[in-house]
Amino acid sequence: MKSTLSDKNTALYVVLVAGGLVLSALIGMLGIVGAGLIGALVAGVPLVYLVVTRPKFGIMVLIVMAFLVMWVIRMGVISFPLGTLMDGMEALLILGFFIKQKQRPDWSFMKQPISILVLVWVTYNLVQVANPVAESRMAWVYTIRSVAAVMLLFFVFCYQVDKVWFIRWILKIWLFLSFFAALYAIKQEMFGFFQFELNSISDPLTTNLLFIDGHWRKFSIFSDPVAFSYNMVIGTIICIVLIFGRLPVWKKIVLACLAALFMVVMLFSGTRGAYVLLPAAMVLLAVMNYNRRVLIFSVIGGVFFLLLVRLPTSNPAIVRFQSAFTPSDDASFNVRKMNQKRIQPYILTHPIGGGLGATGVWGVRFAPYSFLANFPPDSGYVRVAVELGWVGLIIFCTLMFIILRTGINNYYLIRDPELKTYTLAMVLVIFALGIGNYPQEALVQFPNNILFYLSAALIVACKKLDDQQQLTAPIQA
Repeated sequence: MKSTLSDKNTALYVVLVAGGLVLSALIGMLGIVGAGLIGALVAGVPLVYLVVTRPKFGIMVLIVMAFLVMWVIRMGVISFPLGTLMDGMEALLILGFFIKQKQRPDWSFMKQPISILVLVWVTYNLVQVANPVAESRMAWVYTIRSVAAVMLLFFVFCYQVDKVWFIRWILKIWLFLSFFAALYAIKQEMFGFFQFELNSISDPLTTNLLFIDGHWRKFSIFSDPVAFSYNMVIGTIICIVLIFGRLPVWKKIVLACLAALFMVVMLFSGTRGAYVLLPAAMVLLAVMNYNRRVLIFSVIGGVFFLLLVRLPTSNPAIVRFQSAFTPSDDASFNVRKMNQKRIQPYILTHPIGGGLGATGVWGVRFAPYSFLANFPPDSGYVRVAVELGWVGLIIFCTLMFIILRTGINNYYLIRDPELKTYTLAMVLVIFALGIGNYPQEALVQFPNNILFYLSAALIVACKKLDDQQQLTAPIQA
């Protein structure tokens, strides 16, 4: 017995020494790159295993990465394309989804109207590769790589969100990351940008977009002020809805403080399109959840809102907020209207559009000579109409309608108060992003593209969980 243990210990020592020599040699030959590769290998293999075999953990990691990826990219400390890393994470979650389906089959969510429309939307984007008027197939390749994976995550979320505690943890992580983003925006407002942030916005085009009336628009940890402001809006919506739920008083106080913080820092973004989203969402909240408390809150909020819009001020952030409610006086709004008018004949004569990825970065890169490459869509709906045609626009708008209709129906059908509150919050998030997708492109940047399909999946998951509770309730009684 002792001899056997001694032999095992000797073998272990030999392996460790040999491994150490190999690692030392690699680091000696490749330097810091070698050390980085080894570190990535040591951390990456367990992470890949956990994401595939523990999809709930993978979803948590994906949410964190979606919030932080643009911040890390802006730092420039990692040369590896982190966008590809996000694509890999999404692919691993999809792989884990199919593996879990073999172990625990459940395709019930595929019968949902939302699931059917998502499949139609994914399929339509895929067949765009054969669009005869597309100027570049490579633009489609680079666009579909991330777009299709994000859309397919809807099914992963529907399947994996099968416990109420998991929904609680998703919302906690969501609000914590939004809280971090809000604090970071305060740092930018009070103490300015870090040098790596100044470097990222130093080109003239970005400077013209972000430096307005002697004041920098803040973007926090996100790609741009639009993604930042929209995230603050949906964070505020979630906090307000949860306040009306059945929570201890101290949690409601924390949520109220978070909501106030998110609303204040949203002004730092200077994104006028975001300022109208919260009032619009609160109107829908008052309609769907009409009661005495909501009525009082709505009246107080409405009075405060009117005062804020009409109150004379010299604060540039508040002045820009007030200008959001007089769009006819806004030069940029008028330019967008002119661009939309100019592109209407093209949309009407191209029912399936000019091809996925025809506008924006990929259009400029792969077909710089084309008409659409130089067209600024400035709207998620306009972009869909231009790239995917009025047929694509009808499909997308139908998807938005079906998500909202399903969410509203589920809200009134669900009996569990907690799940009812979560459903209402997600309906308002989808509603706000749907409105915000008109003045800006609300669903193309991290983390809002992930959060959109996560919210839609939570609407489905909450109803499924409530149905399960209702089936087991008589047995428990």
